[in-house]
Amino acid sequence: MKSNLSRRTLLRGAGAALGLPWLEAMAASGPSAPPMRMAFLYMPNGVNVPAWVPKGAGRDFQLSPTLEPLAAVKDKITVLSGLWNAGSKGGDGHYVKEAAILTCQTIKKTQGADLGNGTSVDQVAAKLVANQTPLPSLELGVAPVAIGVDAVVGYTRVYGSHIAWSDATTPLAREINPRAVYERLFRAATAPATNAAQADKLLLDRVLADAKRLRSEVGAADQIRLDEYLSLMRQMETRVERASSGMQRKWKARAPLDPKAAPSENPTGHAEHVRLMMDMIATAFQTDTTRVSTFMFGNAVSNVSFRFLDGVSAGHHDVSHHQKDADKLRQYQIINRWHIEQYAYLLSKLEGMREGESTVLDNSMIVFASALSDGNSHSPHKLPIVLGGRGGGAINSGQHLEYTEDSPLANLYLSMLNVFGVPAERFSDSTGPLQGLVRS
Repeated sequence: MKSNLSRRTLLRGAGAALGLPWLEAMAASGPSAPPMRMAFLYMPNGVNVPAWVPKGAGRDFQLSPTLEPLAAVKDKITVLSGLWNAGSKGGDGHYVKEAAILTCQTIKKTQGADLGNGTSVDQVAAKLVANQTPLPSLELGVAPVAIGVDAVVGYTRVYGSHIAWSDATTPLAREINPRAVYERLFRAATAPATNAAQADKLLLDRVLADAKRLRSEVGAADQIRLDEYLSLMRQMETRVERASSGMQRKWKARAPLDPKAAPSENPTGHAEHVRLMMDMIATAFQTDTTRVSTFMFGNAVSNVSFRFLDGVSAGHHDVSHHQKDADKLRQYQIINRWHIEQYAYLLSKLEGMREGESTVLDNSMIVFASALSDGNSHSPHKLPIVLGGRGGGAINSGQHLEYTEDSPLANLYLSMLNVFGVPAERFSDSTGPLQGLVRS
């Protein structure tokens, strides 16, 4: 990083640096049985509900116009209707719902660094297998961390930039540079753990030094924002130190990683950026560099322009506030469908990766979800959720499962954790595993 940075440049740089890998010491992992994977893909701003909901239930269901791109893998998806996150019912706008999409908690209302949430489901799973892969988990996105306070609702925008939380006060930073992600995977799979961690620590030291120097040059409000980042980086510094403790690694990649296959670090646009991140998740799962991942298509209140899609002339958040306008609803559905196309791309890519008699998709659980149903009303009821993969054969896929309205979303996560191997009896406000999802 440059020694003299503007406030905007440093925060953007810090956001990227926060997403660097922090390797864990490895333990022996047998190559015989295919590993289980778990991923969560989050789309902001909800959906055009009538165009989302499938017709029919059980195995006799028809994909809706928005879900049609999943036709090729229909027998390996499960559409879930009727679930909600009760912990998000009392908050205004987006942040209470979206920051808690994987924790099922009620976040603390704050404008500063004193965050409050819970441990997300992905991190519960990651802790189970943290010593079996180079990376305990992989957090990805395409937008830098948002800073400041949303004055309309009084929440720090940091909440809207993270869905993975290691504990109630620590959101995990995301990597948004596709090339950096690939280099992280390659380094984790090929370099000695101590060397990789030492390289990471050198970069982290430089970022910390720049951030601390800048802190003395800004006002009180900006110092609070910087403190949020510094707190996250100190957590990562601890992980780096543990990774360089000198323990020997016995893990082996399940597939080769070619250093010449690294993608561009400067995608030509939003569509290419997202596709490259889908490729990174697939590569990470195929090689077994990690078994847990999250991906954010955008931060909360994302207003990415989708003018690159035929028939769309507005930003994502703008059209989600459709006020029942027919043209906005039409554009809203096109944007929703594009997101499902990216999800379908990932599932098909995983389906094409053979593992003996099965595929990587067979041995995965890949969730696509939004924290809102109708973006215009900010409703957390009847959340749009699809689960891809068969969880090693445990998931009874190829169905549209309808549940009583306001059934706990946490029941899905409890079911997934149990399939993953976590012996949990409860997750957040769960009341039990989802009926009909897991084979008896």
